[in-house]
Amino acid sequence: MSIASAERKLGWGLLAPALLWTAAFFVVPFLAMLALSFAHMEGRAIVSGFDPGNYIRAFTDWSQLKALINSVEITVTVTVISVVLAWPLAAIIAWQVPARFQRLALLMAVLPFWTSYVVRSYSWLLVLGKNGVINKALMGIGVISEPLALASTRTATVIGFVHFFVMLLTLTIYANLIQLSPNYARAAQDLGASRWATFVHVILPLTLPGVITGAFVTFVLCIGDYITPQILGGNTELTLPQLIMLQMGRSGNFPMASALSVVLMGVVTVAYAACSRWLRLDRL
Repeated sequence: MSIASAERKLGWGLLAPALLWTAAFFVVPFLAMLALSFAHMEGRAIVSGFDPGNYIRAFTDWSQLKALINSVEITVTVTVISVVLAWPLAAIIAWQVPARFQRLALLMAVLPFWTSYVVRSYSWLLVLGKNGVINKALMGIGVISEPLALASTRTATVIGFVHFFVMLLTLTIYANLIQLSPNYARAAQDLGASRWATFVHVILPLTLPGVITGAFVTFVLCIGDYITPQILGGNTELTLPQLIMLQMGRSGNFPMASALSVVLMGVVTVAYAACSRWLRLDRL
């Protein structure tokens, strides 16, 4: 046996556990869900077959389509706001905070990750409620005479998401910024570029891998989240994960829930395709 053949077998042997794990807990369940999505309900019974009716309903039934639109709109809004807030925060930590204090600054930035996801959502519900901190403060200084309806709205959902994902994006952008040599900016300014031109044409493009990586992770986690929209948004404006849970919990329509899940995965796949240029491993 040649050395190359032995190394190839060793490589496959080392890779086999990961491949088996992926096949057992992702590929097989996904194929089962895909097959179930083409079944249909007759009474309370699931009838297997190849019926595309669930997918037709997903894109023609307005209640179903509206949930998809709500999810995409909320996710895009959260991702954009999080990037806009996280980039300056990451730049301050990387460039303004002394090196000996940067670890402490990053530690403070990730503190929200140490709190339960559910607890964070309920905390925002208390802040945004009619008797919450914001309404009491605004009424105390005379800005408003009656409490604002902030909780159980899309705004509340976006605020809860942004609070979490700004920290995540700060870490990915900081990882890029800390590797940038200051000589890039100096060279651009020596060639006559203004600070704004240096940022737009030099610094920002060099940090795009970190921005896009964090934005993609934010998109994936946000669009598939059920807890935050359920707690902060209530049932006034359903998202796709909430609709999937309703199909399973109340209607018992597992084929429809499976079809909606496949649609959700399709949206994530489209997002990955759009970001794949910056998500290559050799760019990270």
